[in-house]
Amino acid sequence: MTEAIKSGRSIDKLMIQKDAEGSALKIASLARERKIQIHYVEKLVLDKLCPGRPHQGVAAYAAAKSYSDIASILKAAEDRCEEPLVVLLDGLEDPHNLGAVLRSADGAGAHGVIIPARRAVGLTEVVAKSSAGAVEYVPVAKVTNLSAAIEELKAAGLWICAVDMDGENYTDAKLTGPLALVIGGEGQGVSRLVKEKCDFTVSIPMKGRVNSLNASNAAAVLLYEVVRQRGI
Repeated sequence: MTEAIKSGRSIDKLMIQKDAEGSALKIASLARERKIQIHYVEKLVLDKLCPGRPHQGVAAYAAAKSYSDIASILKAAEDRCEEPLVVLLDGLEDPHNLGAVLRSADGAGAHGVIIPARRAVGLTEVVAKSSAGAVEYVPVAKVTNLSAAIEELKAAGLWICAVDMDGENYTDAKLTGPLALVIGGEGQGVSRLVKEKCDFTVSIPMKGRVNSLNASNAAAVLLYEVVRQRGI
């Protein structure tokens, strides 16, 4: 585990036994230096995570693929001579939803996806499988602060569009030019602090009794509206 952290391996979070001693504490110290999330749990939790295997009080959730960064995502758009198209996910926790978003992002030609480091799913094996291979082609940046990431994108010339229920009809909005779409997590949608950083908000009209689509479906609808408008 120590060597995995030292080597820079993409680790989403560490699970450490609450009463752990010795090497586990050294690993925790190293993880804090590398700004890796640490969750202190009971031994029973680790026993269930590592059935039949000695865990020595530590287990890690390693990413199925290495993370990118915002600069690399923007460079990908530049290399393709295209206006940047980025998806930011605010607190998405379902790995199947993240996998579906990656699949739609790849299909729509988006240049990357940005996720927060905390209270959100990372690039797990379930995400990789759900993406149907798209995880290998769509760069994903993991950031400590989505609001700061939005400011970085604004500085690079992108317009930031939140997808929420109180916005204008998405088909009436101008979605051409350098653009970042902000999609909220399951249940709570786009958080207030993140939404305040956005330039405008769009909504997807709903005619049934359910008042919103899930995150991955909303992302797909908006991504392909961007494709449609850019093709006009």
